[in-house]
Amino acid sequence: MASASTKYNSHSLENESIKRTSRDGLNRDLSETVPRLPGETLITDKEVIYICPFNGPIKGRVYITNYRLYLRSLETDSALILDVPLGVISRIEKMGGATSRGENSYGLDITCKVCGDQVECGCRCVLHFCHRFGDLLPDMRNLRFALKQEGHSRRDMFETLTRHAFPLAHSLPLFAFLNEEKFHVDGWTVYNPVEEYRRQGLPNHHWRITFINKCYELCDTYPALLVVPYRASDEDLRRVAIFRSRNRIPVLSWIHPENKTVIMRCSQPLVGMSGKRNKDDEKYLDLIRETNRQISKLTIYDARPSVNAVANKATGGGYESDDAYHNAELSFLDIHNIHVMRESLKKVKDIVYPNVEESHWLSSLESTHWLEHIKLVLTGAIQVADKVSSGKSSVLVHCSDGWDRTAQLTSLAMLMLDSFYRSIEGFEILVQKEWISFGHKFGSRIGHGDKNHADADRSPIFLQFIDCVWQMSKQFPTAFEFNERFLIAILDHLYSCRFGTFLFNCESARERQKVPERTVSLWSMINSNKDKFKNPFYTKEINRVLYPVASMRHLELWVNYYIRWNPRIKQQQPNPVEQRYMELLALRDDYIKRLEELQLANSAKLSDPPTSPSQMMPHVQTHF
Repeated sequence: MASASTKYNSHSLENESIKRTSRDGLNRDLSETVPRLPGETLITDKEVIYICPFNGPIKGRVYITNYRLYLRSLETDSALILDVPLGVISRIEKMGGATSRGENSYGLDITCKVCGDQVECGCRCVLHFCHRFGDLLPDMRNLRFALKQEGHSRRDMFETLTRHAFPLAHSLPLFAFLNEEKFHVDGWTVYNPVEEYRRQGLPNHHWRITFINKCYELCDTYPALLVVPYRASDEDLRRVAIFRSRNRIPVLSWIHPENKTVIMRCSQPLVGMSGKRNKDDEKYLDLIRETNRQISKLTIYDARPSVNAVANKATGGGYESDDAYHNAELSFLDIHNIHVMRESLKKVKDIVYPNVEESHWLSSLESTHWLEHIKLVLTGAIQVADKVSSGKSSVLVHCSDGWDRTAQLTSLAMLMLDSFYRSIEGFEILVQKEWISFGHKFGSRIGHGDKNHADADRSPIFLQFIDCVWQMSKQFPTAFEFNERFLIAILDHLYSCRFGTFLFNCESARERQKVPERTVSLWSMINSNKDKFKNPFYTKEINRVLYPVASMRHLELWVNYYIRWNPRIKQQQPNPVEQRYMELLALRDDYIKRLEELQLANSAKLSDPPTSPSQMMPHVQTHF
């Protein structure tokens, strides 16, 4: 197990042959090189027929470990390799029955959570083999394996896969708790809330840090440390919590360094059908407004469509009415709920797998409404950023419970306003703070280790946020220190269960499970290989506000993520400048290594006493 205090080593992936004792008692090589992580163990292997949607049946051997499903082709004319983390599997179904007579009609059908799911080390391997040998690139959305009907070959494979793809349903640990990778950087130290608020100039005369939630008693889905108005007592906070859904009171996310307007986040007020009011909540919002004497109104952005906010009154929720909150202006941003987003992504999957119909591509894409949702999220974040940047008003953002659309809006607005968050480490802090620490329900939205693929709580909210970041990086190619590979790596490991970063729903649950002590952070891997994730065009600019164009004409489908496994879509080649940059970095590393060897050899010579006149000659230093 990796602990927070462990010294990390960047050589994390072991490419080693896995051997097993056969029935005759001899060790036999089960594969040429099956990649294996420290802590990863082989469970079983079987000969199967992979039903490739592009190439047809391919004979191969599949290896199942406690982390991945790995298939290697056994055919001489095919070098096909599939490398699928079990964490991306959504559903495993039996195909055909005992009476099935059709060719390859008996086996297993495996569905992945999103199209394009694959850990990066596997993806590079697949790309290399496919391009080198001319094979078609397999899509990772659906995997079909045909097996022999005799014996219990299908039952054994089905039970093994089900057990390890859905460990929580079988009282097994997620792989992150078994992973023994070591890196030379500890990613768990990236985010320190006190240091981050101090960077923003907090606390000050108007804002204080409170530890009222130290034991998660005020709100079990909020972090232990919160920033609130200086004049609000802890008792005031307790009274406000009663009137906010899930006790998620308005707290500070970000303060403008010059005009001191702020971005606050919370959940909906519990107004209900009777139109209940709470004087403590009304007074508290006034205190937020009064922290900046230059503004007369507090702007409240409700992420929901107004009709949904009204409908939520029937379940005890609601919104801030003009009658109760005289010094506030309410605007609805018309961003739809988790169920709409889930169905929209399903439609995207349908148009990219297995066939992309060129003649109706634009109309098919439009029918998914995915880019419309991206547009609405970006438009809302722009409004938040503009209001704060202009100094016109402080902003309070909420949706229903304040952990989905709210996180999208606050984090994107902060990315637009604060150039620090556009660095690699700054972006990691942004994700840790606004998403992980403030209780986005990663466990429920992704379904880590859970076999209930039809769970209504699942939704691609964080994926949508990363898509918005990618859209911004396309419009501002020099503004971000990180590249596209960085964003894809984050999404790959959102599903993989290899790291502890995105596990569970909130900070209190992670603390109970001792996640930082028992698992490795994704940021450990990324920060140990930063050059790989850097944007060569990055130009550091202080205090530059980014306003992306959120119109349909400027938004596009992220082909390199959503359709990266479909061979019928030409993969976008790496930017030649970026490719040359990576080559120069490798060359630089080689020169540094050679220089160190020369310096070592030179110091060894200097330490030896001279034995001849030639050795007594002064050493001439030359520029490297």
